[in-house]
Amino acid sequence: MTRRLLGKVAAFSFVATTACGGVAVHAAELHVLTSGGFTAAYNALGPGFAAKTGNTLDTVLGPSMGQSPQSIPNRLARGEPADVVIMVGYALDGLIKEGKVIPGSRVELADSRIGMVVRDGAPKPDIGTVDALRETLLHAKSVAYSDSASGVYIKNEMFKKLGIEEQVGPKATMIPRIPVASVVAKGDYEIGFQQVAELLPVPGVTFVGKVPEEMQSVTRYAAGIPVSSKHPDEARALLQYLASPAAQPTVQKTGLDSIAH
Repeated sequence: MTRRLLGKVAAFSFVATTACGGVAVHAAELHVLTSGGFTAAYNALGPGFAAKTGNTLDTVLGPSMGQSPQSIPNRLARGEPADVVIMVGYALDGLIKEGKVIPGSRVELADSRIGMVVRDGAPKPDIGTVDALRETLLHAKSVAYSDSASGVYIKNEMFKKLGIEEQVGPKATMIPRIPVASVVAKGDYEIGFQQVAELLPVPGVTFVGKVPEEMQSVTRYAAGIPVSSKHPDEARALLQYLASPAAQPTVQKTGLDSIAH
């Protein structure tokens, strides 16, 4: 796997060839646009698909929504090459309605739940029940949450459901672009919330656990094939591979929850 940098967006390329009669033959190059929540699972599974099929995966990271130039909808709008998009399910539905993704190409990949981290070495607070989560938030000196769907839910709904919006709101901060766990690891914030799959890969923090189910907001990740895809058959094979039963142990290891197909 080689890594390159496109502006501020990391891109991953998995390269493979197949041998045919002793002559190396390059298979299809698939351009994949993927958002953060499924990226750890994708990065773990991608090399296996490349090795098995001989296809190249040229991958660019970008948010599922928003106004930034790096967002997947904006990348498609300006005509960047794309054979597969992996993103938040409702954002993918929007692209299907806009005619940018092939109807019927959608494949369900995984569910992502919100979790919490503290800095390595700090005491692990109790968030196992709704009451415990409320008390932890009330006693925390500072709280960080993401600028993605999970963070919007925390700011606009979870604090209200817990009845602590006025007490916690002033000491809670939305962290744009970078992983929430990274600012907790530096000691800038005492506790941090984001989707579990985006918390686990970050060093310097201790994963406390998932938010109680009563307070959860579950994000569905799905994938589809843009109408502009030059390799729809190979793209469909990749989606089937990512959603296959064989892929689920890897998906779960990254902090995601499998979907019954």
